[in-house]
This record gives sequence, C-alpha cells and structure tokens, in this order.
Amino acid sequence: MTTTTLPELTPDARWSVCLRDAATSTVLAARDPGRVLRTASVGKVFLLAEVARQVETGELDPAERLAREPEEWVADSGLWYLLDEPALGVLDLCRLVGAFSDNLATNVLLRRVGVPAVTATTRALGCRDSALLDRVRDDRGPQHPPTLSRGSAAELSEVMARLHRDELVSAPVSARVRRWLAANADLSMTASAFGLDPLAHADPDRGTTLVNKTGTISTVRADVGLVQGPAGALGYAVLAEWAEGTDARDDVLAGMRAVGEVLRAAVAG
Repeated sequence: MTTTTLPELTPDARWSVCLRDAATSTVLAARDPGRVLRTASVGKVFLLAEVARQVETGELDPAERLAREPEEWVADSGLWYLLDEPALGVLDLCRLVGAFSDNLATNVLLRRVGVPAVTATTRALGCRDSALLDRVRDDRGPQHPPTLSRGSAAELSEVMARLHRDELVSAPVSARVRRWLAANADLSMTASAFGLDPLAHADPDRGTTLVNKTGTISTVRADVGLVQGPAGALGYAVLAEWAEGTDARDDVLAGMRAVGEVLRAAVAG
C-alpha cells in the first residue's frame, strides 16, 4: 500500500493520528503520531490482551465466574449495570468489554488480573507512552491516576497492526482479542465512514472487515482499529482531545469520519 494524505482537521483539538500498512507497519500517513493524549476506554484493549494471555497460559480459567463488588459499580458504557446477574464468566465479561466497552466488566476483570500484569503486557508489546492506568471511576480524585488511559497514535496503530499479524502476544491471544473487538457496537467515529452495520460487522460486508475500540469522555474522542479490504489491511489510531469549556465535538467527529474516508479508499484500492 502507498502513502496517502490526511484531510484537514480542526485546530480546536489536539490530534494524534497514524495510519499503517498492517502487514509491514509502514506508516502511510500521520499527524503528530507521538503526541500522548488521554484515550478514555481505548486502554481496555490492553486489559483484553492480558486476560487472553492468562487464559492461553492456563493462569486464568475462562469459565471462572467473577462477581461485581459495590465499590466497582459504575454506570454508562455497558450493559452489566443494567442486568440482574451478579456474576459472569471471564469470557462473557470480555465480550461485554469488546462489544460495549462495559465499565463494570472492566473493573471486575481488572481486579482479577491486576493493573501490574496489564502494564507488563503493555510494555512487552513495545508501548511506553500508551497504557491502561486505573479502573473506571465515577469520581477521580487527586489520589488516583489522572485518567483511565493514555496513548499515542504511533503506538496504538502499531498495536492494531500487530493484532492483524497475530503478534499481539501470540496468535491465539490475537485471535481472541480480534473476536472480542469485532463485536464493538460503536462505529460513531472514524469507522462511521465504512457504512457497516454497527451491530453486525464481524463478517466481511462489501469486502470490508473491521475490528476497533473507541474511547469517549467529555473532551476526548479516540478510535483505534484494523480495517481490511481488497487492497490490504490498515492499522489506524485517530485520537483527539480538546480543552475543558469548549465544544469541538462536532468538528472532531467530522474530521474522524474524513480520516475514515481515506482509510476506506485505501483498503478498497
């Protein structure tokens, strides 16, 4: 695949963007790819990688049922907080995180495997600036890490390229994480350009397949993914953060969709 040009992006946000040929990791387009921004729920990818690693090594029984604790309770971004079931199996929790970025499932899984283990796997993947820092909290105080996760487009696009090449820890780990993320129902950002069914896009649609993870807080929109078409596969990371007290959301989403149009054209050939 050949280099391409990014569209104009609103100056009202800070951006970190990187598009890579997923087969070779060659950068095809970038804007401030090394800039580190808050990435909201994108860091949950590292949690899923660590859970998958522990399942594959036998450290974690995939059938183990984990119960939610009162201090882990958070609303929004998910389904479990709306369900009556007080405990779920490890694999079902991963499916909830992949499909709906489930905050409660995230907290329960993170308690089980531990932040240090997630950090170790993240570092083993070559990430130094990107990380899942903490569990999800409704109230984040000075005693807590300042944000849920952070990252740069350079590192996160490489994570997605490694996912394509079965190098996210190992081939079995990569396969598990791909299956979980393929269920992601949030196609509101970069992926909006692909025209896929947000509730059913695990199989090719019009020659395109997509695996992605998004992150959303009031001043952040982030989308990292792997999109594949007839001309090849691209790993991408499109991160945007703007100042408190401003509302750049519409312009940011328009810019992310415009980057998605570039990706769509590239993989379509």
